Formats: sequence, structure tokens, C-alpha cells
Amino acid sequence: MTAAPADLLIERPATSDGAALWRLARDSETLDLNSSYSYLLWCRDFADTSVVARGADGEPVGFVTGYLRPERPRTLLVWQVAVDSAHRGLGIAAALLDGLTARLVAERGITELETTITPGNTASERLFTSFAERHGARVSREVLFGADLFPDGPHDPEVLYRIGPLTDSTPH
Repeated sequence: MTAAPADLLIERPATSDGAALWRLARDSETLDLNSSYSYLLWCRDFADTSVVARGADGEPVGFVTGYLRPERPRTLLVWQVAVDSAHRGLGIAAALLDGLTARLVAERGITELETTITPGNTASERLFTSFAERHGARVSREVLFGADLFPDGPHDPEVLYRIGPLTDSTPH
């Protein structure tokens, strides 16, 4: 697994974490911000396929939200990844991603991870490409949602990253 600060606790989110996840997403300045209500629901309904990192004070400093695709239940779709600006560059996002996928390989038998990344989001491109390298998995990319599909103004296309197979949850 990727090294992260020793005092970091990585666990499933609780409903009480919803507001903090919303703030982390808002403050990321790169994520599409969903309603605060959606983060509360996410922490309730998708806690088993998501993870939160807590700092020494117990407050969330990062998270990964995800879900298993209904028509592909061995595929984890990673919805959002965020780390508080004061905690970036410490390997927290990678540790969260490694921890979540290791748990879901063991508990749910996932074999593939998907996420979407907008062109130019270099941090996310590096995070998921290095994840694939650590796990000896292939990465394929294709546009999932073109810019013309978004009804609420200008939006970059969303490129689907498909990473797999995840036959071994241990990074190489």
C-alpha cells in the first residue's frame, strides 16, 4: 500500500461526515460540487464502497466516493476523490484508493475500476495512472460523455478510465 501519514485513519464514512465531504469537494476547486444532501446520502447509501481519511483530530481530510456499477457489479466506479489542500502531496489520495480497492477486492470480488477525468486534470490523471502501475493493471481511455451532453453550460468532456484486471489488491 502507499505510504501516508502514520496518524491517518482510513475507514468507511458515516452520515455525520457528509458536511465535511461536501466542504472538501467545494474547496477542491476541481470537482463538480453536488448538493450537500447528496453527500449525506452518499455517506449513508454508499459507505461500503467509499472511504474517508481522518486526521489526528478525527476530522475528514480526504475521501473517495464510489459505487459498484449495477450492470457490472465487479466494477467499482470512483465518483470523486478529494484531499484537503493542507494535506496534499502526502500520498493520502493514493492510500485511500489502494485501501478502498483492497477492501472491495476482498469483500466484493471487484476486478475493475472505472473513473472519469476531464482533460487537463493532471493530478487525477497521475493518481489513476500510478494506481494502475502499482497494481500491474492496464488502463484504457475513451470519451464517455462529450461536452455537448452537459445541459448546464460549458463542461469539458468526461474521459472514462477503465483499469483492470484487479486480480491482486497488493501494489507491486
